[in-house]
Amino acid sequence: RALLCLGPVYLAGYLGLSGSWVLLALALWLCWGLIRRGKRDRLAAAFALLEDEREAVCRGLAARHLPAWVHFPDVERVEWLNKVLVQAWPYFGTIMEKTFKEVLEPKIRAKSVHLKTCTFTKIHFGEKCPRINGIKAYTKEIDRRQVTLDLQICYIGDCEIHMDISKFNLGVKGVQLYGTLRVILEPLLTDAPFVGAVTLFFMQKPHLEINWAGMSNLLDVPGINVMSDSLIQDFIAARLVLPNRITVPLKKNMNIAHLRFPVPQGVIRVHLLEAENLVQKDNFLGAIRGKSDPYALLRVGTVQYRSKTVSRDLNPIWNETFEFVVHEVPGQDLEVDLYDEDPDKDDFMGSLLIGLVDVMNDRTVDEWFPLSKTTSGHLHLKLEWLSLVNDQEKLHEDKKGLSTAILIVYLDSAFNLPKNHFEYSNGECGAKKIKNNKYLKKMEREPSSFVLLTVGNKTQKSKTCNFSKDPTWGQAFTFFVHSAHSQSLHIEIKDKERECALGTSVVCLSHLLKDPNMTLDQRFQLDHSSSDSFIKMKLVLRALKVEEPDPQRVKAGVNASKPGPVRVTEKAGNQQKFASPPQVSKVPPMNKDSAALESLPKKDSGEDLDTKDSSGAPVSSETVSGLDEAEGKQNPEHGPPSALPSGAAAMPTLPVLQEMRVAPSVTSLGSLPSSCFELSSSNLDIHNGTEMPLGEIQLTVRYASIRQSLVVLVNGCRNLVPSSNRGVDPYVRIYLLPDRRWTSRKKTSVKKKTLNPQYDEKFEFFESLENVKKRTLDIAVKNSRPFMSQERKELGKVRIDLSQEDLIKGFAQW
Repeated sequence: RALLCLGPVYLAGYLGLSGSWVLLALALWLCWGLIRRGKRDRLAAAFALLEDEREAVCRGLAARHLPAWVHFPDVERVEWLNKVLVQAWPYFGTIMEKTFKEVLEPKIRAKSVHLKTCTFTKIHFGEKCPRINGIKAYTKEIDRRQVTLDLQICYIGDCEIHMDISKFNLGVKGVQLYGTLRVILEPLLTDAPFVGAVTLFFMQKPHLEINWAGMSNLLDVPGINVMSDSLIQDFIAARLVLPNRITVPLKKNMNIAHLRFPVPQGVIRVHLLEAENLVQKDNFLGAIRGKSDPYALLRVGTVQYRSKTVSRDLNPIWNETFEFVVHEVPGQDLEVDLYDEDPDKDDFMGSLLIGLVDVMNDRTVDEWFPLSKTTSGHLHLKLEWLSLVNDQEKLHEDKKGLSTAILIVYLDSAFNLPKNHFEYSNGECGAKKIKNNKYLKKMEREPSSFVLLTVGNKTQKSKTCNFSKDPTWGQAFTFFVHSAHSQSLHIEIKDKERECALGTSVVCLSHLLKDPNMTLDQRFQLDHSSSDSFIKMKLVLRALKVEEPDPQRVKAGVNASKPGPVRVTEKAGNQQKFASPPQVSKVPPMNKDSAALESLPKKDSGEDLDTKDSSGAPVSSETVSGLDEAEGKQNPEHGPPSALPSGAAAMPTLPVLQEMRVAPSVTSLGSLPSSCFELSSSNLDIHNGTEMPLGEIQLTVRYASIRQSLVVLVNGCRNLVPSSNRGVDPYVRIYLLPDRRWTSRKKTSVKKKTLNPQYDEKFEFFESLENVKKRTLDIAVKNSRPFMSQERKELGKVRIDLSQEDLIKGFAQW
């Protein structure tokens, strides 16, 4: 062993090579050994997780190894299914060993002359079977005739597969695979087998790591390992990752074409506008901090776009637009990664993950998103959801150069392709004398053909069908169309080995407009080919339409649209407040003067309006008319509500009344467990029959499922109680009870000398939804008093029981 280590050193000296070659070889050898040890350690850690899950979690394994049900409460554990897999795994291994020997080995030998000696010497799938860490079932978001399941697949296998090729031993000794596999069972039938077909595909590229054996260890050499792993992942993505699917029919004579290639659910248009307060990554001599050169990578599924690079700017402005085809919602997300461009290696600056199901429901989202996995930074995006509609009126050309339609090409098959480009020339036989017999034999083979499809400046390539005059591809492609009346689809069939054209065709998209469904499903004659050569395709053209957002829906983005202030009507001695439904547009805050409106007709002085009682109790016509009158006085510039018919303006409908929230009266505030007011100050004057100067705070609370956090937006306060003659400097303090630690306290900025402060500050508590449901939100408005001052510090506080609220939908309330 010592001779083997010192031999290269002696050989380098004997040949007169520089010592740098020895150092370079030593560095490569050390890096190779480090990669090998890292793989073994990760495999050992993964095995430890399988052996004892609880112990492995306690040891602090990486988050990616944790089961999905730990992070997401809607993912179910399926231990019974894992037990079934354990029992059936030996039988599955036996079937796979037989398949490798009888099916796969002959196919490998037929691929090339150099692979004729390929032989599997050892096939053992090991004792470790795949594990399902959790299953999520979709019922509300999908069609009733299908079942959609998301399986969190985890395979940490100790399999051993060895094969010999020309006395070279290659093999695999251990595989790790993590990914989300979607299983769609559709259509559901009324007779056996009750399911027509099963569709399988991965939502994203699965994480794959292979521990090589034999001569395959060379694939772990630095520089080669990244290339080999990416090639294998691309091979899997080309067959099993969206938009590619595997559909297996379970019933005879089942047409699965529409199941394998469904129409996409929509298009997401991303306007990458700007960013602010990005982290500084560039430095000089490791000490002097400089600015960064940021750029963005946007990704949906396997499609990725890169923005331009803004040089030396921590507040870059891009103003770029990208469009992605969305095939599965829910399931697909928009991923945005920011990097600092460097000559050697780009530095990571933060990331963002946005669920497209929220964008689809909101239609349009224009917000500043906080970046995760970094210390600072916000990204400004405008997202538009475009629906696919069968409406030719929407196909006008966009003045900004954006897409107005999408073309879906279902490439089926071709018929009677020529063997080579000499066999037919424009439909006529062109006799050519070929002297090279070897080349002549090569030309007599059946063609290995692939298709190039081009719309505008975008070209896509199909897979290759080897040695067939009647190839069947069975693939789907999508193209963005800017002008359907003038653009065309160009098809070119080429031979892989000889790089020659076997036929071409041009289809004008205006032909699709003649069909009411904008669809063509037929055979197309090939030009520059045989007279009986055809290609079979199905072309579907759909217009892109931006749907109008629902004004009644609460926005589900990271920064939900802030509702306008609540209109208040006050009555001397008995304060009554009515909250209007949330408004999408932002309205300037009300001051104290605008809040004093015309009073309502007085009821019984002993009657108190409670929130729960008022929601179901009928409202008198006098109360409603007083509310309308107060609204007209509060907003004189809008004029009277003359748009409504006479008689209907005085009495709103029942749903409007149910949306009104009535705050408790002054005498009932002390009886509510959710409200705590400090009434010990002498500055708080309490008089029966007079106006009460009690304060209010406006909050927007919701749970962000994407970020797994409770978002509390402090909008502002009004009518605060003055604690001294010099004025009040209020701020808001937030606790998520029972956690009262100083480190978990959230605090807004201090607003000087105001009783109606506006904060518009957002805070996040990173907890699971189950834990948040058990917590109470403790919010206090305090006065930033001078040191050793005798002024009252707490101006008021309120507690919100989160178990009684719909946090996914969220709420905004004074």
